[in-house]
Amino acid sequence: MSLLESARFALAGVAANKMRSILTTLGILIGIAAVIVLLAVGAGTSNAIKAQIGKLGTNVLTVSRSTAVGGRAGAGAQVGASRTRSTNLTLDDDKALTDPVLAPDVARTAPIVQAQSVTGTYKSATHSVASFLGTTPSYFAITNSAVASGALFTDADQQAGNPVAVIGNTVAADLFGTNTSAAVGQTIQLNGQNFTIAGVLGAKGSSGLNDPDDIVVVPLSTAQNKFTGYAPTLASITVQATSADVMNQAQNELQMILDARHRVDASSRDYQVRNQAQILTTATNTTQTLTILLGAVAAISLLVGGIGVMNIMLVTVTERTREIGIRKAIGASRGSIVAQFLIESLIISVIGGVAGIVIGFAGSAFPIIGVQPEVQPWTVWLSLAVSAIIGLVFGVYPANKAAKLRPIDALRYE
Repeated sequence: MSLLESARFALAGVAANKMRSILTTLGILIGIAAVIVLLAVGAGTSNAIKAQIGKLGTNVLTVSRSTAVGGRAGAGAQVGASRTRSTNLTLDDDKALTDPVLAPDVARTAPIVQAQSVTGTYKSATHSVASFLGTTPSYFAITNSAVASGALFTDADQQAGNPVAVIGNTVAADLFGTNTSAAVGQTIQLNGQNFTIAGVLGAKGSSGLNDPDDIVVVPLSTAQNKFTGYAPTLASITVQATSADVMNQAQNELQMILDARHRVDASSRDYQVRNQAQILTTATNTTQTLTILLGAVAAISLLVGGIGVMNIMLVTVTERTREIGIRKAIGASRGSIVAQFLIESLIISVIGGVAGIVIGFAGSAFPIIGVQPEVQPWTVWLSLAVSAIIGLVFGVYPANKAAKLRPIDALRYE
């Protein structure tokens, strides 16, 4: 008997019990759909994290003061005092990091001072600013901050200490309503001191942990004059490497310069450097682990679906024992019997797989727990291949059982 004839018998067997066949495909359908959707959620989460980190700047390293500072155990009081004094980051440190000889992989830097508990006021509206920074114009280029309306403050504003401010979208919306562009040119009070709004930054979107749009940025000299004083201490220094490929080299250069200036080494550093590339790698590894776990959970449902296919095929073999006996009595070979039931199992699994892919695509079109799933093409082909493999693997035992039946026993079966 030809393979085509076996396929015809298999199709007839599937069509003979439509409802049972449909219910059997549901197990495969749910498993495949779950695999596609959950892997899409994992990919969407990973891409969202990458995009969010990218919004904070390109090729960025952040130098900040270490939170744990003190002299070495057993060191003299003079050493301990020296270590305490060296915990400050200064404008001289910032200037040293731009040395083209010692730091050739550093493109630009931005010294930052911060003020806490700053409240913005405009007429009757008030807003508690989450992040108030005093810095230089290079900060905007480093952090990929562009204005949606108005303009950024300039080096001239920095040198003159002009009371101008660039505000984030959240601040503008709270003080001026939905028409945030109306904020440009207006005068607001920051802790009671007048500032003219030079521009409104484009929205970056919340990362879930903080709101990068809830920010006010003023010239460094202005912040020192009106908020922090002219103490030499900086909150941090934001550094941009020349490219993503030299992030680690740039970090090594920063550490070499600061180690020499602060008279420390790797074991006693009074500062810390956060490397955006390392943060991105850590986040990516975490989301990849999450995706693997999600895929494993979905694979369990596929396994259950495969067991369901085997169960139904065993029932089918039992129900059609006499039919098998008749076919073998008139000359059907063992191979043709195996082929018939394997094809029948394969048809059920592939139909379920194709339907699962369609449902998976449909389910991935909508945000899930705040994440927009992104279907990866390889998951579709993998799902289709897995559904076919399930049909073959879980159909082998029932097919062999059918092929091993002796014609005389099968004909006597009631």
